[in-house]
Amino acid sequence: MLYAVIPAGGSGTRLWPLSRAGHPKFLHALTGSQASMLQATVTRLAPLSKPDMTYVVTGVAHATAVARQLPDLPDDNIVVEPSARDSCPAIALASAIIARRDPTAVMGSFAADHLIANQERFLDAVRTAIEGAAAGYMMTIGIAPTHAETGYGYVQVGDPVGPDGVLSVREFKEKPDAELARRYLASGEYLWNASMFVWRVDIFLSELERQSPEIYAGVSAIAEAWNRPERDAVVEREWPRLPKVPVDTAVMEGAAAAGKVATVRGAFGWNDVGDFHTLGELLRSDADGNVVLDTPFGASPDAADVLIRDSSNVVVVPAAGRIVTAVGVRDLVIVDTQDALLVCARERAQDIKRVVDELRERGHAEHI
Repeated sequence: MLYAVIPAGGSGTRLWPLSRAGHPKFLHALTGSQASMLQATVTRLAPLSKPDMTYVVTGVAHATAVARQLPDLPDDNIVVEPSARDSCPAIALASAIIARRDPTAVMGSFAADHLIANQERFLDAVRTAIEGAAAGYMMTIGIAPTHAETGYGYVQVGDPVGPDGVLSVREFKEKPDAELARRYLASGEYLWNASMFVWRVDIFLSELERQSPEIYAGVSAIAEAWNRPERDAVVEREWPRLPKVPVDTAVMEGAAAAGKVATVRGAFGWNDVGDFHTLGELLRSDADGNVVLDTPFGASPDAADVLIRDSSNVVVVPAAGRIVTAVGVRDLVIVDTQDALLVCARERAQDIKRVVDELRERGHAEHI
């Protein structure tokens, strides 16, 4: 069995205005089913991790919604961070809490907002990663790249090590430019870094202490007080001191340089559903490539409140209860919510984040 840790943070700005800071994408049903992305993640891990071994790390604003969506999780398994400090403090705190319960436990960290197409292949990859972790490696599950993607980080793989299917990791690479991404793809030596990690908690915490002692000290103090009346006071004292840093930078890159990181090659239809263009490619479309996300129940090209005529490759999200029509257009994203309307060329879907940044600069906090 596996202790599953699910970081559930961020606001999914490239999916604005559907995804907001107060109701981010992991709380939405975006993949053609009635389950939210968070619920789907927990269900996906259920064969390996029982509810009492599953932890969700989330922000104050989302804790109530997370608890409502996951009623089988014990209250203490919803770890609430007072403020966003990036992935390392969040994952490290969960690791420290689990270590006090089971000092040599194997835990895995899996984001709350990813899509997996092939459940059995995913579970097989996680099981192989568990074997690698039991052998002492800090494991990643890398994704076999299907194209020269510039939006993901990469891991460079080396020789087989440990159990069958486990490969050494030579180095973590930042998001490349287009030419470098093409070279990565052609070499066959690189996998996408999907931020899926599996390790023994004692080994991870030892590396954390070596490379980021301030984070180690802070999360250790919080974990020590986790089941005590002084928990809130300790969290209030320690959490603001922790640096904002991703776990890749704080721990994994240095561990890889020391030969302590290995990976499993994953080919199970992974997608981080990062923008509306990607969502349009994933969901069921009509004969002209049009997709309607009939929230909150998934995709339906036959949604009663959308009328599309003589149009192609249009993604429509009718979330305001109004009729939405599209006539004679192509390659657009149309998102209609109660307080904001987005119309965007599908090829510019990644740029929605810039709109959110500008709204924030203009003081429109209530809209983001």
